Parts: sequence; C-alpha cells; structure tokens
Amino acid sequence: MTQPILIIDDDPTFNAILARTLNRRGHPAIGAEDGDSALQLAATHQPRRIVLDLNLGGVSGLSLIPRLLEICPQARIVVLTGYGSIATAVEAIKRGATQYLAKPVEIEAILAAFDDAAMTDDEATPDEPLSMDRLEWEHIQRVLNEHAGNISATARALKMHRRTLQRKLAKHPVRS
Repeated sequence: MTQPILIIDDDPTFNAILARTLNRRGHPAIGAEDGDSALQLAATHQPRRIVLDLNLGGVSGLSLIPRLLEICPQARIVVLTGYGSIATAVEAIKRGATQYLAKPVEIEAILAAFDDAAMTDDEATPDEPLSMDRLEWEHIQRVLNEHAGNISATARALKMHRRTLQRKLAKHPVRS
C-alpha cells in the first residue's frame, strides 16, 4: 500500500482542501492540525512525503522536523509558510527539510518539491538585488530566529522599541 502524504497545517480548511486535491490527483493524503496528532499519524502511516506549515497555532513547525525525521527517517519534508524569510528557510533546511515554499502555492510546486531534482544555480539566484525593505525584513527574521522567537530580546538586539518590532512583524513580508 502507498504511504499517504502527511499534511500538517493548523488551518482546517487549507488542510482539507490540500488533502482533497492531492487525493483527486492520485496521491493519498491525510491531515493533522497540531504537532501531537502529526507525530501519531507519522508513527502509524510512515509517510515518505510530509507537507509542514511553519506556524502551527503560534508554535514553530521547525521544531517538528527532527522529531518527524526520527519517526520517518526516509521522509521528505516540504515546509510551507505565509511569511517566508531567508533565515527560516535556512533553518528549515538545516533541520532536515527538503524544500521551503511560500504560500499561496500551487499543487504542482508542492509535488515538484518532493522530486529529487535539485534547483539549478539559475533558479536559486535572483536576477535583481533585494529591496531595502526586504533586506530589513530578512534581517529582522534572522535576529528573531537567533533569539528563539523572543520579541523582547530581538527588540533589544535590534535597538528597537518592542511595539515597533511587533508592528513590523505583523505586516506581511515585503516582496523582493
């Protein structure tokens, strides 16, 4: 029997739609909305492909990557996020994720992310430099990651008022 794709996303609507779409395309899929149920499903079904949301109800999905790989060492994990940054992408890959994609994402991109073909240098390198706003966003995300998500410590490190940092983090990331 084919192992299902495990979808871990705290948004029940997105989770259900993604599972239904994958099932219709001939890829069996099951969904979990939190870390505990995800780990139970992983142990039961031994999925070889996992779609993991970066933010699971305020908890970082990154913390699940090593635990999922302990249970399913052959699994390929694709991390999805609505608030992508280079710092979290690097951290996801360091922890064992196969790919990191920003929402909204097409089903074809998710399926392609599971393929063994790596990106070429042309795909990995942008043609234009990042804007100043995007560079600021990336720097904030990197410092936030260094301080384990602690807003107060990050604000002190950036020499920025905590409320100002919270306002910047509440905004969607700036596009390149």
